[in-house]
Amino acid sequence: MTAHTEQTLVEPLSFAGVGLHSGAEVQMRLIPAAAGSGIVFRRTDLDNFEIPAIGRNVAKVSYATSLMRQGVLISTTEHLLSALIGYGVDNVIVEIDNLEVPILDGSALPYIDAIEATGVKKQRRRREYLKILKDVEVQDGGKFIGVYPGMGYQIDYTIDFPAPIGRERFLGDLETGAYASLIAPARTFGFREDEPMLRDMGLIRGATDACAIIIGGGAVQNGPLRFEDEFVRHKVLDLIGDLALAGRRIQGRVVAERAGHAMHTALVSRLMKDRSAWELAPVFEEEAVAV
Repeated sequence: MTAHTEQTLVEPLSFAGVGLHSGAEVQMRLIPAAAGSGIVFRRTDLDNFEIPAIGRNVAKVSYATSLMRQGVLISTTEHLLSALIGYGVDNVIVEIDNLEVPILDGSALPYIDAIEATGVKKQRRRREYLKILKDVEVQDGGKFIGVYPGMGYQIDYTIDFPAPIGRERFLGDLETGAYASLIAPARTFGFREDEPMLRDMGLIRGATDACAIIIGGGAVQNGPLRFEDEFVRHKVLDLIGDLALAGRRIQGRVVAERAGHAMHTALVSRLMKDRSAWELAPVFEEEAVAV
């Protein structure tokens, strides 16, 4: 059993790019924050209006996870939140000058590379974990997600898509410290056949083959893949980012079958509403799971 302290960045980090869905150019800075601050988005184009990255601010979830407070929106937050929670960064201010987080290469790797290059620093406050005490589940037809008591931060995720993806399963433990190598590089993906529909919906205006795996005609059009099972690993990346909206890293076991952003955030909502399902624990019970 290990007691950890909270962490923040050593120095500010800057990123620039376009939003996956809006296509809008965006400048973003990650700034070290005081212990106990959590992750807070700050819209520098709107008088520094702040939106904490917590479950009650989840606004719109379909092809991305968006946050909203008092009508102010932050969209496509999942990859950045995944990188921060996955690497163990508890407190940071995210300054951003537009409504959507930049997609970069479609993974969390650019964030991890930047954080590793400058480092993180420990803070005096002890980190509190969201320790799961009882089963909490969400089901929608053949889609399912549940969280259960357990040691570490275990994830068991299964997806089932048309060829060439098929059925893939990932089983691992975030507490092994392997997020940077096993999860962060996995990129988002999409089917060429869905492009007209999505563009008609006002989505993927910033999508290119430099920021997503493109599948068409039953094959990957812009390979090679970074992992043989890169698709399910990206779903795990999304899951970690969406569950970060619980406000703290989870201690327990998460099982997902054909889930997505809507079900991930529905699980967070259900957890937050059931105070008997979890407790805040400063000590983390670790048990490595083979990956």
